[in-house]
Formats: sequence, C-alpha cells, structure tokens
Amino acid sequence: MRKFRSVVIAVLVAAVALAPQARAQQQPSTNKWAAPKCDIKPGHFLVNSGLLYLKSATETRFEDQKQKDLTAARGVLMQALSTGGQEKNPAAWYYLARYYILIQDLTGADSAFRRAETLKPDCADDIGLWRRYVWIGVFNSGIGAWQASNTDSAMASFRRANAIYQAEPTGFKYLASLLYQAGQLDSAVVYFRRAADIAAKDEKWKQDRRDALFNMARIEHSQKHWAEAQAAYKEYLTVVPNDPEAQASLASVLSQTGQRDSAFAMYRRVIAQGDSAGAMPMFRVGVEIFQAVSDEPDTGKAGGDCRTQARANRLTPVRIKARCDSVTRGMMREYETTAGVTYRLAAEAFEAGLKINPYYRDGLYNLMNAYLQVNDSIHVVPVAQRLVSVDPMNRMSLRLLAFAHQRVGRVDSTLHYLRMADSTLLADVTLSEFDPQDSTARVKGLVTNMRTTAGQPFKLVFEFLNARGEALAKQSTDVPALPAQGTHVFEITVAAKGVVAWRYHKE
Repeated sequence: MRKFRSVVIAVLVAAVALAPQARAQQQPSTNKWAAPKCDIKPGHFLVNSGLLYLKSATETRFEDQKQKDLTAARGVLMQALSTGGQEKNPAAWYYLARYYILIQDLTGADSAFRRAETLKPDCADDIGLWRRYVWIGVFNSGIGAWQASNTDSAMASFRRANAIYQAEPTGFKYLASLLYQAGQLDSAVVYFRRAADIAAKDEKWKQDRRDALFNMARIEHSQKHWAEAQAAYKEYLTVVPNDPEAQASLASVLSQTGQRDSAFAMYRRVIAQGDSAGAMPMFRVGVEIFQAVSDEPDTGKAGGDCRTQARANRLTPVRIKARCDSVTRGMMREYETTAGVTYRLAAEAFEAGLKINPYYRDGLYNLMNAYLQVNDSIHVVPVAQRLVSVDPMNRMSLRLLAFAHQRVGRVDSTLHYLRMADSTLLADVTLSEFDPQDSTARVKGLVTNMRTTAGQPFKLVFEFLNARGEALAKQSTDVPALPAQGTHVFEITVAAKGVVAWRYHKE
C-alpha cells in the first residue's frame, strides 16, 4: 500500500516572532485620547457627544466612570445612526469603530471602519494605523498561546486579529497552519489562499506567498483533489519556477490524472537539474516520484464486472474466461510497466542526490528500496553495503542488506544478515533527527534492546561528515545497560561547518 507523503508546513512554531510595533510617532493609544489624523469632523451634536464620551472614557482613572462613559457613547452614536439621520456621516461610523476598539469588539470595529472609510477615503491611512495597532496586541497574544501549546486560544486570537486587519499575510498564514495541525484541511486551504493573495500585493512578502501556495498545493495533493492541486502547483511555480520538488509534485498529479507522458517528461527534466538543484532537493524529488506510484488496480472488481457483462451477452464459460482474464492481465501489465518506469526514475533522482552527498543515510536507504522494486541486481548489494557502513546497528538497514543478497542468490549472506537483524544484534539504533546548521550539527536517536535479556553498556561514536566522507567532528555517547525491550534516548550536538551526513560505530 502506498503511503502518501505528509504535507510540509513551512510555518513552524520555532520560527514565529512577535509582530513589529508601529513607529513610536505614529502609534495610537487606548490609554489617552488620540485625535484623528485626518480631517473628520463630528458635524452633528449626537456624534460630538459620542466623541466627548469616548475621550472621557479613555482618560478617566475610574473603571465605573469608564463603563458609564462607554455606555453613553454607544447610546448617542447608535441614536445618531438610527434615528438622527447620520448614517452617511463618516465621523459617526469612525467614532463607533473607536468605541468598539475600547470594548475589544474587533469585528464591530472592522465593520464600522469599513463604512467610515467608504464615506471618507481621506481617512484610510488613519484607519489603517488603528487597525494595525489593535492587530499587533491580539496577534502577539496568539503567538504566546501557540508557543504555550494552547492552540484553541491561539486560533481564536488569530481569527480576532484577522477580523480587524487584513493588510498583511502573517495572521492568515499562522491560522492556516494551526487549522492544518487540527485536521481542518479545507479551512487551512482557505486561509492559505487568503495569505497568498495578500502577500502577492508586496514583494517584501514573497516568502509568505511561497509558503502559502506550496502548503495549499500539498494539502490539496494529500486529499487527492487533483485539479485543485495541479492549479496550486502551477501558481506556485510562477513564483518559484525552478523548484524541483514542486515540479516533481506537479508531475505526480499529472501521473495520477492519466497524463503519464507529461509526468515522465517532467520527472526527467527535474532529474537532469540534479547538479544545480543540490542533494536534499533531489532526495525529496526521489521520494515524491517513488510515492507517485498508485495502488495496484482492483483486478477482482474489474474481472467481476467483465464476467457480469459477458454473461448478460450470453457468452460461453470458455469465452468469458478468455475475455476477462485478458482484461485483468492487461490491467496488471499496464500497471507494472508504469510502476517500473516510475520506480526507475525515483532511483535516478536518489542517485543524483547521492552523487553530491554519497553518505546521506536516508538517500541510501531510499535508493535501496527503489532498486528492490526494479530488481536491479547489479547495484543493489553495493548500495546496501554502503548503507550498513554508515548505519550498522539499524535493523532495517541490515534487513535490506539481507534482501539485497537474496536478490542476487547469495543464500548464506542472506541468512547471516537476517540472523544479525533479528537475533544477534546488540541493540537497534534509530536516528529520529539530523539537523545540520551553518556551524553546528545535531543528531537525536533511540537505542532499543530488542532481546529478551538485559544488555551490556556500550559506547556509540558518531562522526559528522562532509560530502567527501571526511569526518569534520567526532563525539561519543554512552548507552547504559538496558533491560529487555528497554530504550535509551540520546542527543549529540557538535560545532562544525559543512556537515552533510553522519556515520557511527560501536566502541
């Protein structure tokens, strides 16, 4: 069964930053009265009364007086708009919006500001300043809640922030990310769409637009919304035209919709860019191509439908069998041909990545699986041996080496590595994270005693490698004596530049 790749969300909690404050000389305040920065006059005694009540509510030190003033302000402003004939007076709507800000009703403030700006376009800058000032506080509350893992509160804050200010994409992008994490995929797409559209208005938000479009495409892809995914990838590629992973993803969508010739042509173009694209993009492209292979066709249903139709046409049993067997065999031949070409292209992508970074464990592991799928008996053993040379205590790596020997008919070697993986291995080492940065590199992993008896303590020595396989740094970690089925978590960080891979050995 094919497992679809998880959506890659580009917005991570660790990357979240507080919103920048407005410039000091322009920043409005709710602690003292701030006069409008545009020529907007009350023009009516009820509107002027509303202004005075709001000013008093802002400046008083007493909470009960503030509430009385706010109630009075709302009363006279609503009277002005309902029975006072001031529904066309922009000041009435402007001060009503200021009232809503003071009571933290941002939806009401948004609506009132919209009416005011429509009636008095000259006040757009002042209204925009108020919108962003209020947005900053609510947005940062959402950031704080997100960082504290209070996702419901974070989403509520981002919704409120987005209600008052829609001129920047960040709030919509963050809300979309949280909705995705909550499994609300359709809503996540809607908000990524909003973020992308806003970001398209200014070059400074180009990265936000990239993130939003890519994530939107991945979500549609994961839900098998082929037309929507194709459109989203194409739009993303107008912004980032040479992104190999996005091109491979678009090709996968084309393959799923029967456009296989176009898909294969696009895969080949992407693989040809290997040297310029870099190792990691090519590894991701390989995964994308590998996972583009669809599930095997349901020949049982197709054969059953064929037999039902043949019986209705009164064919003899012999003719029914001949016709329907031909149908199912043809389906499998077509599937196997397409799958074979796809797996071979995936192998080529992994090969292109390993040409640049020959010791990257996941690239070797994935290339091994691709070779097994296409029955590549020439290359399968050498690649499996390279895999085990960097990851010698991982059960799956050892089993892949066993399968490689089995594929070329080496029975003794097959049994040797199967026994090592299943019974004689001291412990199973699994790396959960490899994080190379500009001047540091980190690995995290888990050691598991797979045996039914307690193990012995030992030391793991990790080497952090450059693309030529040279050790730039070395550090060990002590693994204690583990009880049967016991586990030990480890983490190693080293200071080194240019790390692209790792290997380890037991000391």
